[in-house]
Amino acid sequence: MNLLHSKIYGTEQTGTPLLVFHGLFGMLDNWGSFGKEFGELFPTHLMDLRNHGKSFHSEEMDLDAMTADILNYMEAHGLEKINLLGHSLGGKAVMTFAITYPEKVEKLIVVDMAPKAYPPHHQGIIKALQSVDFSVVKSRQEAEGILSEYIHEKSVIQFLAKNLYWTEEKNLAWRFNLKTLAEKYNDFVASAIKFGQFSGETLFLGGAKSNYILPQDEFLIKQQFPNSKIIHIANAGHWVQAENPKDFNQAVKDFLVR
Repeated sequence: MNLLHSKIYGTEQTGTPLLVFHGLFGMLDNWGSFGKEFGELFPTHLMDLRNHGKSFHSEEMDLDAMTADILNYMEAHGLEKINLLGHSLGGKAVMTFAITYPEKVEKLIVVDMAPKAYPPHHQGIIKALQSVDFSVVKSRQEAEGILSEYIHEKSVIQFLAKNLYWTEEKNLAWRFNLKTLAEKYNDFVASAIKFGQFSGETLFLGGAKSNYILPQDEFLIKQQFPNSKIIHIANAGHWVQAENPKDFNQAVKDFLVR
């Protein structure tokens, strides 16, 4: 059985463990400072989704598969009940898990994601990533240069470049499984989470400058997560936790610790 790769902070702490899931093309390392801070309060597991970071690669990439990954991880680590936090694609994964296994989730935090289907909107990024030919590209600088021909936001280029690593054969490569993520994109982005309901305490944390959670999404959110509240973090876009970490961390703390 394939198990998700994780980094655990606060192993000596008590309380309900928190599992944290990144978004598309992300990895657990993006959440390092968050993990250190929250690991002082309770066990905090930073997770790599399948086909991301140091987790296993698979041709399967849909929300049901990601839900099974969380269940397998819980069983392998002897976790009976958890709190869940997921950003973007990770948000879809934790929503699906909470609806499928509500008895295993104490509290749920969804970061800048609604339970709806989103139109495909990463085509430019996927094309940029596919344009980096590692048989020719031999430095991080060259790879970033190619990305910059397609992507004009420096922060996005830096975010993607964190996934570059040197293989044992001394070649550069992407940590994520770009082939599967590109092929199965519609299976996890352009599909809504499955119908169902999680009645546990839920917090939706959006970025005030993001359009991922719109006012008209509130009806759908309340239908599937009746015990939920929506907060928008000031001065933050889609990468809420990176753009305003102080207010983001405080909102998470207020929700989990009170």
